[in-house]
Formats: sequence, C-alpha cells, structure tokens
Amino acid sequence: MSIAENVSRIREEINQAALAAGRNPEEIQLCAATKMNDADAVRQAIAAGVDCCGENRVQELTAKLQEDAYRGAPVHFIGHLQTNKVRQVVGKVALIQSVDSERLLRAINAEAAKQGIIQDILLEVNIGQEESKTGFRAEEILPMVEKSGEFSNVCIKGLMAIPPISQNKGDNVKFFQKMSDLCVDIRRKKYDNVTVDCLSMGMSDDFADAIGWGSTMVRIGTAIFGARHYMP
Repeated sequence: MSIAENVSRIREEINQAALAAGRNPEEIQLCAATKMNDADAVRQAIAAGVDCCGENRVQELTAKLQEDAYRGAPVHFIGHLQTNKVRQVVGKVALIQSVDSERLLRAINAEAAKQGIIQDILLEVNIGQEESKTGFRAEEILPMVEKSGEFSNVCIKGLMAIPPISQNKGDNVKFFQKMSDLCVDIRRKKYDNVTVDCLSMGMSDDFADAIGWGSTMVRIGTAIFGARHYMP
C-alpha cells in the first residue's frame, strides 16, 4: 500500500478507536514518525494529511529542514536529545516531546531564553520503569511540574510516554491508564507555564488502546512508511 493509503487507513482506525471510547476523533492528532525516511516520504505523508511529523535524530532533522521536507506540517522532536545538541533543536521545532530530565529542561529553557522565544515541550515519562530508557519516573512528574515557574522560556504542554514493547494486544493498557491518571493529577492544580493539553502515547501496534485511555497524539512510523531497514 502507498503512504497515502496507509494514512487513510490509520485515520479510519483512529476514528473507530475514538468513537468506541466515546471521544471526538478530531481530538486525536496523527504524528508521522519519520525516522529513517527520506524527504520525499515525509512530503508524501504530509500530502496525505498527517497532523505533524516527529523526528528522532538531530542529524536527520537538520538535513530535512534544509530540504524543506516539512513544508505544510509542524515538526516535533520525539527522540532522545543530548544537552549539547539543544541549540540545533530549540526554535526549529514546534514541540520537543522527549524532555527526559531536569538537566535537559534547564538547557532548553536557557537556549530558548537566548533566542527570546517560548519553547513548547512535553515531559517524557519512563512509565514502564525500564532501565534501557530515559525519562522521568512517574513519581517525579508532579515535583517537576511544581518547579515550572523556574522555567519562564518553556511551556509544558503535557506528557509523552513509550511503554514497553507489547507481546500481546492490551499489554500496555495498564501503562496508558497510569499516564492518564498523571494528567488528571496535574490538571487538578494550576501551575505556571503548564497547560497539559497533550498526552502523546500510542504507536503502530497499540494506538487504539492509547486512544481509549486519553491519548491526544499517536506517533506512527511503521504503519505509515513500512518497516525500517536499520544499518548493521
């Protein structure tokens, strides 16, 4: 199937999952995870109507920006971001979804201050407590959000998570439920520079379950572009 056909199919599946959960399908954004896909593939996904593109690697982001690959859709950064590469991302993307530490948050805030902008971000939660992944622990999120007033050049728009790889359908529901509960806890209070209107969770294999637990953005790569071919 073509990229356009895949996007159309995924849109229909998003609609069905939203309606099954009693939600408005228009509440859910489709983020095309464009890692290891070239500028032409990105352009096809945008032409097919994805809401935004998500890039995992700074080098790829920079190259595709130079090729004007993202024209017509916002680009987000969704991969692990090293503090020494913050200046290559801040101000270049609409949203940094993968803010996984206070150190990184402070670096982003400092760079945004230098540029005189407000950078929108999401806090990444290591909801499965996996040693191989970065991110805040669930219990660290509220204390981190309470410090939001210290970061006047960022706006915390919500949370992002990458649950463990699921072996069976429904395996990740418990993690999606925990993420939903975290958002509810944050919304009960009012913090400076915090809106929490975005919950980014759900990928090609589990996005229907994520939508059932309040995801407002699903990040889809393989189901749009096909399997990635990694270099050895």
